[in-house]
Amino acid sequence: MFRTRCWCILCAVLGLAVAWLLTGAPAAHAQSKDAPKGPVSFINDVAPLLKENCYACHDSKKKKGKFELTSYETLRQGGAKDDPIVPGKSKESLLIDVVTMTGPGRMPPKEAGDLLPKEKVAIIAKWIDEGAKLDAGIEPKAEMLRELRIRWKPPIPPVAYKFPVNVNSMVFTPDNKKLVVGGYHELTQWDAATGKLERRIFTRAERAYGMVFLPDGKLVVAGGRPGQEGDVRIYSLQAGAPKDHGGVPSVDGVNDKSVMVQELVQTDDAILGLTLSADGKKLAAAGCDRLVRVWEVPSFKADPPIENHADWVFGLAFSPDGKALATASRDKTAKLWDLAAKESLLTFPDHQNPVYAVAMTPDGKLGISGGEDGQIRFWQATDASKNIGKQTKNMQHGKAVFRLAMGGDSKKPILASCSADGTIKTWDPIAVAPLKTMPGLVDWAYAVAVSPDGSLVAGGAWNGEVRVWKTADAAQVTVLNASPGYVAPKLAAKEEPKKK
Repeated sequence: MFRTRCWCILCAVLGLAVAWLLTGAPAAHAQSKDAPKGPVSFINDVAPLLKENCYACHDSKKKKGKFELTSYETLRQGGAKDDPIVPGKSKESLLIDVVTMTGPGRMPPKEAGDLLPKEKVAIIAKWIDEGAKLDAGIEPKAEMLRELRIRWKPPIPPVAYKFPVNVNSMVFTPDNKKLVVGGYHELTQWDAATGKLERRIFTRAERAYGMVFLPDGKLVVAGGRPGQEGDVRIYSLQAGAPKDHGGVPSVDGVNDKSVMVQELVQTDDAILGLTLSADGKKLAAAGCDRLVRVWEVPSFKADPPIENHADWVFGLAFSPDGKALATASRDKTAKLWDLAAKESLLTFPDHQNPVYAVAMTPDGKLGISGGEDGQIRFWQATDASKNIGKQTKNMQHGKAVFRLAMGGDSKKPILASCSADGTIKTWDPIAVAPLKTMPGLVDWAYAVAVSPDGSLVAGGAWNGEVRVWKTADAAQVTVLNASPGYVAPKLAAKEEPKKK
């Protein structure tokens, strides 16, 4: 997960390649390299090129050269110079000049990447020569990214994966018996005891980064397409009319409203963290846009977003009473927020590296955070001792800590962590002491989940492997690869040396 998501631009560039590798076929939304034979569409042909190659420097915040590409209107307004387009005359248009020149002023800048291929420049030039028209039905002020999202169609997950998909998130069902795992444009449901794949739920989001079950049994999923869009959606996993997909009952969580029952938010980049309060009455999510969003459950009325982190927000956790929210960010801090006052109660800076995960002890006295420094740090979350925000203890994990998960009851909670060292570890958050190291994973571990009753812990890795263990003794319950139909290649037998 973080091996990819910490370089968001790279994620977007590799998106089509990932689709090819997993499915053996081009992504459904891949653009043709050849100029369209008919009239060129701004929104279907030109806007995707501008977004992929220019938007990072010319969004509403950066506006490099005072040039903004958020809409057709802002494109035509130009920046420090006038309209960069002369309709009908591509050779006289500044936009064509800057995407073809090799010296200073070229777009994209040399440090940002290569020049646009000639075939892509030809598409823009043809559009200009045809009059640089905006598609019918689209307002000049319309947000370009939103219009692109509306028209984008997600691919159907492969019947059988040719390569394993990395596991970014997972969650146990409320009855402790099933495990839901995020895949490539789908969620997969497995029997936690046998490892049998029971159901596939197709999703618009390419990846799921966070999942929680609501009190009514519905599943909330946060994720999106890195660098493209983010979302928080609610699913009814057992709804819909299942169809066979590779021998597994599968339902449409994209178009079937009985399966995907509600969308809470859609953003311009991925939502990376999701959490539910202990009483099930508050839901919170955050991601690449740095905004922390909170909803009341079950009305899903949204509170005003919180923005005070300087970079992406990876993880969140409610205080036991639901009145405060802890957050973890790439800005190298963890914070604790007063939700009523919408203000920060404390900032914990001791990691001095990106902070990926956060949790709180059941009594609310301590905050817990993990990050790139490989440490799990406990810090004072209340002002009773007058040391609020001060570290009380830290424990070495090995390498970067990506996720923290809490399970069990308030009297005997279990804290679990996953790491770049390939291990899943459990901890006693009350005694602040290590418990078990779960064996078996051989790649970076990006996802971890503890069953509601605390009896099981599951871990997922970059190579698609998922293992379930008993928390009491670290005994393995089952192992599976969360890539339906994937068959790992057999290693060639080592030949015995011939006798002379």
